[in-house]
Amino acid sequence: MAKKPESLLDFDITKFDVSKLIGDFKVPGIDVDTIVASQRKNIEALTQANKLAFEGVQAVFKRQAEIFRQVIEEGATVAKDLSDAGTPQDKAIRQTELTKDAFERALSNARELSEIIAKSNSEAFELLNKRFTQVLDEIKDGLAKTK
Repeated sequence: MAKKPESLLDFDITKFDVSKLIGDFKVPGIDVDTIVASQRKNIEALTQANKLAFEGVQAVFKRQAEIFRQVIEEGATVAKDLSDAGTPQDKAIRQTELTKDAFERALSNARELSEIIAKSNSEAFELLNKRFTQVLDEIKDGLAKTK
């Protein structure tokens, strides 16, 4: 005998058989197997979309870690560069140049991270949009069969 889940967290959707649940309900014109197959495709599409979104988040975190490493390495170089001997005017000019470079890199990094997120979101949305269109076609075909 199967162990009854103690909470919703113990529930395994992959082992849930919808056809057993609604198999006893016989409604004329309703093909239970078609509904179950459609719902499985929906779950597969959602799972794939979640996977794409998760991969996007991972890519963003990985890139952020790389950026952070670069910033730390460059920070040590900048500190050494600014501590070198020179006139106050030379140091001010160098500090301004370094600030400008850092600002431009920060904008470039932000743009890159934004593009990673947009690509991930676009892929997930495209997948869900395709599945939604398929569902509408399935409904239309189902209604045409009942005529």
